Amino acid sequence: MGVLSVAVREEPWIFCAALLASGLYGVAPVATSWTLGRITEDVVLPAFDEGRTTAGALIGAGLAIFGVAMLRVIGVIGRRVGAGIMQFRLQATYRRKIAHRYLRLPISWHQRHPAGQLLSNVNADVEAAWAPVVPLPTAIGVVVMLGAAIVSMLTVDPVIASVSLLVFPSIGLLNVFYQRKLTPLAAHAQGLRARASDIAHESFDGALVVKTLGLEEHETSRMADAAARLRDANVAVGRTRGRFDPMLDMLPNLGILTVLAVGTLRLSAGAVTIGELVQVSYLFTMIAFPVRAFGWVLAELPRSTVGWSRVRHVLDAEGDLPTGELRLSDAGPISLDTRGVSYAYDGATVLHDVTLAVGPGRTVAIVGPTGSGKSTLAALMVRLVDPAEGDVLMDGVDAREMRSGEVPSAVAFVPQETLLFDDMVRGNVLLGLDLPDERVWEALEAVWVADVVRGLPQGLDTRVGERGAILSGGQRQRIALARALVRRPRLLVLDDATSSIDPYVESRILGGLRGARVPSTLVLVAYRQATIALADHVVYVERGRVVDSGTHDELRARCAGYRTLVTAYEHEEEQSAEITDGRTA
Repeated sequence: MGVLSVAVREEPWIFCAALLASGLYGVAPVATSWTLGRITEDVVLPAFDEGRTTAGALIGAGLAIFGVAMLRVIGVIGRRVGAGIMQFRLQATYRRKIAHRYLRLPISWHQRHPAGQLLSNVNADVEAAWAPVVPLPTAIGVVVMLGAAIVSMLTVDPVIASVSLLVFPSIGLLNVFYQRKLTPLAAHAQGLRARASDIAHESFDGALVVKTLGLEEHETSRMADAAARLRDANVAVGRTRGRFDPMLDMLPNLGILTVLAVGTLRLSAGAVTIGELVQVSYLFTMIAFPVRAFGWVLAELPRSTVGWSRVRHVLDAEGDLPTGELRLSDAGPISLDTRGVSYAYDGATVLHDVTLAVGPGRTVAIVGPTGSGKSTLAALMVRLVDPAEGDVLMDGVDAREMRSGEVPSAVAFVPQETLLFDDMVRGNVLLGLDLPDERVWEALEAVWVADVVRGLPQGLDTRVGERGAILSGGQRQRIALARALVRRPRLLVLDDATSSIDPYVESRILGGLRGARVPSTLVLVAYRQATIALADHVVYVERGRVVDSGTHDELRARCAGYRTLVTAYEHEEEQSAEITDGRTA
């Protein structure tokens, strides 16, 4: 019931309005039954006895029935509209909360959670969590209805009231047993729903890999297997509901028959009048079906509980990057220092006691073999994650002591994998910034892609498609670079962000970055010698440690690992150049 109490706390005013309408709905059957009883006694029976009636009596009876009917209509509309508004507001609120939480959690948390599962959390799990909200006001209104009905029936005849009261505990016990049987089945189905979503996301996201490797049948089979298991789980839930729903419908009907049988005996004994029997019988008929609202709430609770627990898993996730109140200075490029930095992924240490200093306005290249920890070091520099040990300082200030948003406002990061949104070129460069087109063109010119954009059908207004489908790999990387440059960062970190750009254009771009109108400190995770040669200082990383640092020539002369690595890259570049020249010839 915890999720329902949260719903009430989140939307108290709407809940109170729906509850008042539901209370009105609960009183309406009692008022209707009392009205019918009085009409039977005062209008219908005298008409049969005397063989006639008056127009005034009929009009009064009609107005009375219309009045209590409108009371019921107002209650039904009020509770349904209120409950619907409450449910949709809660769903929207928690979708926003989850999305905001996703954005605040560090990259390390996202790496442990599949994207399909995260999509399921924000969609199916949120919907499941608030599914019982719609029948909740009805169920509470039924409590009001039962209380008023019991008092009314007791005043008419305690014997009939006692018989009718036996039905309600039976429905309650059946509902409890039903919930216990359904909860584990619903939990299993909800988990499989997330798994199916995860497989679908992976298949669609990796469509190029699937098609180029001819894995269509494999992916189809994998999805079919997940869908079949989800189908079987949902069928198991449906079977359980199918067994219990008829019993929950049967008990109120048996109660009606029992009340009529006992009422007939009480009428024959002279204990009740015909009008009182009509009143009690109609009242029980009216309340028997709404009692099922408890069943609706309880039927949704198992799935709701599972959905809520999955939502709470996200909202309660730990790992927020700590913040303080310090700010960076507003002038010039940033100096960057890492002191004794270590980091581990799931217990496996990938950086060991890394210490390096990048002076303001300097260009530093980080070089190392695959898996040496270069990308992790770059992520630490822009504070995508915090080190397990050691400190990352910007202008001498610990990044953990800066106020929220301070690092992103001064630092730009371009990762290995380029992501463009299904938006216009302008939107992909600005990403929410309100800047004139002149700034956009300036950034595009700096990365040598302005002519490409001018050649597009609508220029800056051209939609690039999902993940930049209409552009080449190198063009996508240059758009991503422009996205970073348009912010005029004071520290720019490129994690092998020019790998799809030919060396000539790359050298022009990087040379332009060094001489930009707004200079910044530049850190390059690089492997091409042409890229490395642009750096003032080179840091060679191997197995998570800084092995050596200095100029390119110094490292080549004294560091065997660096020399071997760079020589291999040189041979690769020479072979690529020969192939290119051969094709040109």
